[in-house]
Amino acid sequence: MGMVYTTEGVSTSTITATGDVASVPARVLSMYIVGAASAGSVVLKDSSGGSTLATINTPAGATLTQNIDFGSEGLNFKTNPHATLTNIASVFFVIG
Repeated sequence: MGMVYTTEGVSTSTITATGDVASVPARVLSMYIVGAASAGSVVLKDSSGGSTLATINTPAGATLTQNIDFGSEGLNFKTNPHATLTNIASVFFVIG
């Protein structure tokens, strides 16, 4: 198995229900979404009542996955990243 290198300040978070991805200001660099049997969505907001930064719609399929990369700068959440999940099994986030 090869060496895995990470950048200082980069961490991960997994959620399985609507909630905060992190409790501090952060940048979401990428997401790995596992869908549910029905079509769904992931809505990313700057805190639970803040502005919507992205809405990702997912197709129906309990085993379908989507990998979303927001580039090297990521999406900037000035308060904290919050995700509203609808018909989503889980979302793995890379944050910095």
